[in-house]
Amino acid sequence: MENSNYKNITDVNRREFLKRSVRTGAALAAVGAAGYIFHDTEGFNAEFNSKDSNANNSDKASLGKNSKIWTLPDFSIPEQAGKIAIIQGADRVKTLEAALRALGGVENFIKSGDTVLIKVNAAFAVSPILSATTHPDLLSAMVKICYTAGAAKVRVTDNPINDPASCFMLTGIEAAARQNGADLILPRDQFFENLTVDNARLIRDWPVLKTPFDGVTKLISMAPVKDHHRSGASMILKNGYGLLGGRRNIFHQDIHTIITELARMVKSTLVILDGTNTMMTNGPTGGSLSDLKPTHTLIAGTDPVAVDSFGATLLGKTARDLPHLIQSAAAGVGTVDYLSLKPAMITL
Repeated sequence: MENSNYKNITDVNRREFLKRSVRTGAALAAVGAAGYIFHDTEGFNAEFNSKDSNANNSDKASLGKNSKIWTLPDFSIPEQAGKIAIIQGADRVKTLEAALRALGGVENFIKSGDTVLIKVNAAFAVSPILSATTHPDLLSAMVKICYTAGAAKVRVTDNPINDPASCFMLTGIEAAARQNGADLILPRDQFFENLTVDNARLIRDWPVLKTPFDGVTKLISMAPVKDHHRSGASMILKNGYGLLGGRRNIFHQDIHTIITELARMVKSTLVILDGTNTMMTNGPTGGSLSDLKPTHTLIAGTDPVAVDSFGATLLGKTARDLPHLIQSAAAGVGTVDYLSLKPAMITL
């Protein structure tokens, strides 16, 4: 059963939402002030927050000064390729557990001694009831499941758009991670190293969050289903955006290409897409319960393109409406034809 602190949209009336919004705003102001005092304004946020959308080659070259070029390991498991489970139900924990069973059990993905990194979406300093970020109940359950499977360590990370400390606290992600024994890694300037994706046009000698990956053997990506005003949708493939440092806002000019390059850069062991409450409008930030629709679905699998292609249907779209899915499929990341994978489809 979901934590009572994070009720589904159907359980929250308008008056309660307004009360929570006031409390959240006050907390954000306090934490934001603390973040301003303690945050290194010369670090990665100073780069990202620049409003200059016309970075030139010299800008990119300066980012690579005294940096090594590296590549992310491939965390996928070949023998588990092409799996997808679609579970309908309103309880995130139950749908997650059912999805893992349908995929053959968590032991197919997490082994004794593994160091697991969970890449969440913690982009905004908002309450989890707005479904703009990874839900803390889902994260709590996943951390517990990893440890039960024998994981030696579990880490949680993201490079949020807003102040990191505020984002992780107000979304409930910080508490969910730490209360269940996971290490929460907030981004710092020295945690980024420049990376080049083979045959990429955009991710070339670009700062990417590296330190959280040190010693990691398995990678899990967890994201909500959201509308996005530029890309059309924000789901698993878009979740990779949170690994980029630098002035990553310049990539919005070619959003589908950058998502495709991220899809080639990040190869997860397992992906979890939360469509319990889908943000239908005003994404990716939302901000109102009227933006949400209870779609009561969780999709899990090893093919992120297939998972996102089904996720698109919760937004009333198809893969053809989202060019980055077509491009990612063409690049060999996965398939948009999720039915060809014969997904396990279960209603709880």
